[in-house]
Amino acid sequence: MLSQLSISDMSGQGFVHGVFALVNPQIGTTKNGDDFLKCLLRDSTGEASGRMWRFDASSMPEISSTGFVRIEGDQEIYQERLQIKIREIWPHEPSADELTELLPSSRKDIEEMFSKVQSLIDGLEHPAAKALGAAYLDDAVLMQKFKVAPAAMQIHHAWIGGLLEHTLQLMELADAMLPMYPRLNRDIVLLGLFIHDLGKTEELRWDRGFEYTREGNLIGHIARGAMWLEEKAKVAETQLGEPLPDGLLTVMQHIVLSHHGQLEYGAAKLPSTPEAVFVSQLDTLDAHTQTALDAARPWEANVRSGEAFTERLFALNTKLYKNDPLRGS
Repeated sequence: MLSQLSISDMSGQGFVHGVFALVNPQIGTTKNGDDFLKCLLRDSTGEASGRMWRFDASSMPEISSTGFVRIEGDQEIYQERLQIKIREIWPHEPSADELTELLPSSRKDIEEMFSKVQSLIDGLEHPAAKALGAAYLDDAVLMQKFKVAPAAMQIHHAWIGGLLEHTLQLMELADAMLPMYPRLNRDIVLLGLFIHDLGKTEELRWDRGFEYTREGNLIGHIARGAMWLEEKAKVAETQLGEPLPDGLLTVMQHIVLSHHGQLEYGAAKLPSTPEAVFVSQLDTLDAHTQTALDAARPWEANVRSGEAFTERLFALNTKLYKNDPLRGS
C-alpha cells in the first residue's frame, strides 16, 4: 500500500499512512534520555524528515532491514520544512512496481542520455583513448548499473539515473567549452569525465533505497575508479595489440583520484595536470549548481515557503536567496 498522498502533495497538516523509502535511519536521544528514531522518508516526488519520539532502539535492525517502511503518522511543519511524526512503523518489502514510485528518478530519458554519452566516447580521436573508452562501454553489467545509479545519496543528482545525468551534463559542458581552451587534450578530458564517478556504481546501492554498500564504506568510488582503470587498460591494450601510450594510464588515474579538488573534500591528490584541473572545476560547477537549485528552487511545491532564504547548506557553506527577480519567484 503506497501512501494516500505523495510527499510533494503534503501540506504539513493531516494523517499519513503508506510506504516510503527509509533513508539514513539513526537513533537519537531526547533531553530526558529516551531513544527516538530520526530519518528521512522518501518517495519519487521528494523527501521529508521523520521522527518517532517513542522508539525501541532494539527494533532498529528489523525496521531498517529492507530499506523501506510502512508508517502511520501525522504531517507537521518544523523549521519551514515538512516533517512526519511517526506513530507506527513496520518494515516493508516493495514490489518492482512500487520501487518506481518510492525512489526519485531522472526527469530525462535514460536511453537517450546514454546514447549521447556513447556518441561522445565514440567520437574520441586517439586510438588509445577510443580503446580505453570502449573497454568501459563494452562492459554490459557496468553500463547497466551506470544507467540507473544515483550520483549521491542526498547532496546532488540523488535519484535513479542521476549518475548518468551528471556525467552527460559534464561531458556536454566540456564539449562546448573545450574550443576555448585548445591546449587542453579533448580526449583526456571527455574520457576522464566519463569515468570519474563510475565507481559510484559499486559505492552506492539503490535496491533498498539509497545507501552505501560495504565497498562504498570501506573503499569508496575514487579508489574503485582508479583500480578499475588498471583492468580496463589491459582490455584496451588487447584490443589495440600494443601498450597504451606511456603515461596515459597514470594521467587518467590522476583525474579520478583528484576530481574532488581538495584533500579535505575527499580527493586523494590535488589536481596536477591542466586536464585534471578542468575536470575538477567542472565537477564542482555541476554539483554545486544542482545543489543550489534543489535547495532554492525545488520542483516539489511542499518544500517552498515564504522565507526568502534557505537554511544554511553544509555543501555550499551559505544560505541561498530563493527568488529570481526576473521571473517573479
